[in-house]
Amino acid sequence: MNNQVLDNMKARRSCRAFSSQMPERALLEKICEAGTWAPTGHGKQSPLIVAITNKSLRDRLSAMNARIWNELTIARGGVAHEGIDPFYGAPVVLLVLADRSVPTYLYDGCAVLTNMANAAEAVGLASCWIHRAKQEFDSEEGKQILKELEIEGDYEGIDHLVVGYPSKPIPSPLPRKTNYIRWAE
Repeated sequence: MNNQVLDNMKARRSCRAFSSQMPERALLEKICEAGTWAPTGHGKQSPLIVAITNKSLRDRLSAMNARIWNELTIARGGVAHEGIDPFYGAPVVLLVLADRSVPTYLYDGCAVLTNMANAAEAVGLASCWIHRAKQEFDSEEGKQILKELEIEGDYEGIDHLVVGYPSKPIPSPLPRKTNYIRWAE
C-alpha cells in the first residue's frame, strides 16, 4: 500500500547544510500548524512553538547553543569547536517550549518537534532537530530572551527544529537495524 505520510516519514533526513534563502511564510505556517496537531497528554497542549525568522535572534540563540555545546564537549574530555553554528546555517529556528506544570510536557514537546520535522519534509523543506534548548532557557540569558518575547510562565526549552532549503544533497538513510522491532505474541 502506498501512503504519502509514511513515504514522507521514510524520506525525512536531518539536514546539516542549509542555504540562507528564507522559506516562504506559508510553508512555515504549515509546519507550525502540524506541530499544533501533535498528541499531548490529556489534551493539555503544554507546548509553545516560537517561530524565529529574525536573523539577530537566530544568531543569538546559535551563539548560546554553541557555547553550551562546547562546554558539554569539554566536560566530556573533547575539544571545543570554535566558530561552529549548531543551526547549520538554517535561516529559521522553530523553538519548542513546554509548560513544566503539565506532567507530560517533555513528551508533548517531542511529539510537536516530530510532527514539524515530518511536515517540513512534506512541504519540501529540510530540517534538523537541535538539542540544548533546556540549557539555553534555564540560563539567565535564555530567561531574558523569553521576557523580551513576552513569554510568561514556567516553560522549559524542549528543543529546536531548524528549517530551510538544503545547500547540498542530504545523505541517504542508513539501513534499519535488523532487531528494531520485536513482537510479543
